[in-house]
Amino acid sequence: MTRVVISGTGLYKPEHVISNAELVASYNAYAALQNAQNADRIAAGEVEALPESSVEFVEKASGIRQRYVMHKAGILDPQRMRPHYEPRPDDQLSLMAEIGVAAARAALAQAGRQPQEVDAVICAASNMQRAYPAMAIEIQQALGAGGYGFDMNVACSSATFALEQAINAVRSGSAQRVLVVSPEITSAHQEWRDRDCHFIFGDVATALLVERDDGQPSSTPRWEVLGTRLATQFSNNIRNNAGFINRCEDTDPGARDKTFRQEGRKVFKEVVPIAAAHIESHLGSLGLKPADVRRYWLHQANEGMNQLVVRKLVGGSAGGDVAPLILDEFANTASAGSIIAFHLHRDDLRSGDVGVVCSFGAGYSVGSVVVRRV
Repeated sequence: MTRVVISGTGLYKPEHVISNAELVASYNAYAALQNAQNADRIAAGEVEALPESSVEFVEKASGIRQRYVMHKAGILDPQRMRPHYEPRPDDQLSLMAEIGVAAARAALAQAGRQPQEVDAVICAASNMQRAYPAMAIEIQQALGAGGYGFDMNVACSSATFALEQAINAVRSGSAQRVLVVSPEITSAHQEWRDRDCHFIFGDVATALLVERDDGQPSSTPRWEVLGTRLATQFSNNIRNNAGFINRCEDTDPGARDKTFRQEGRKVFKEVVPIAAAHIESHLGSLGLKPADVRRYWLHQANEGMNQLVVRKLVGGSAGGDVAPLILDEFANTASAGSIIAFHLHRDDLRSGDVGVVCSFGAGYSVGSVVVRRV
């Protein structure tokens, strides 16, 4: 069987940072405005007053302490509560493609490859800024890559699902090298006016280069792919109803269901056992046990969720050496989270060490990639 490796990763990080204190102050100002405007209805019991948020609530609920965003002022404006982007003409590189290209170039540089050596580009993200043409094809053109490109959306599992497609393409011989790019502008589909989720997301872009191992010495460490596994199970507990049918339904395009929403407690209760069982079963199919794994790079949605997944697998705790956390700095970056963890926390592993990249989220969906340092 063809040996496939991950030879490079890249990360694009926006320049703007929003701290929890800034975010909470903005949300509380918005809540105060709404409560003042609806004072009579609140007094009459027709609507409930919006509760305040707090830094303590945010950090206890998630472990998140800040997030990077593409546009800060609009999010923190109590009269707006969403980013503001100027529309771009069709002949200008789109926003998602722009940050995707930046991450892709970083991955190629790390791998010591040129864009012309790439045979395929997969753009894998939790949302796309347009229906067509595919973001991947725009990224492909901007890079100067060859072959083909296509988009994938499996919410927070998009990157691992795309990794399997990339790995299979290389194994089958249809491509020598495939870029998986995840430009996640989650701030644009986050609901900043909802106390239960206004702190969850951040913006970022990641990229990975998957290629056939040519057996030649490399100046940078490579990671052999031992196996991949994907699974889905339908659930409405994480949902976003924004789509092209909306305009035909004569509904409010700004309605609450047109942005991210979730039943957080249900998601926590149901996804943790699904993810832990998935990883253990996948490892077992490769003749491995959870204790054989040197590091877990898990989806970065919630600190408590990752703690439970790791406890079920190895009896330890997330963070530090076993399952590093990056959500305190980046927040939930959807499909990019586990890739950021892999990008930032792998250089200390030794040849032969085994690791698992695993993402899980809306769908429900879960994807795992077992790797070994060459």
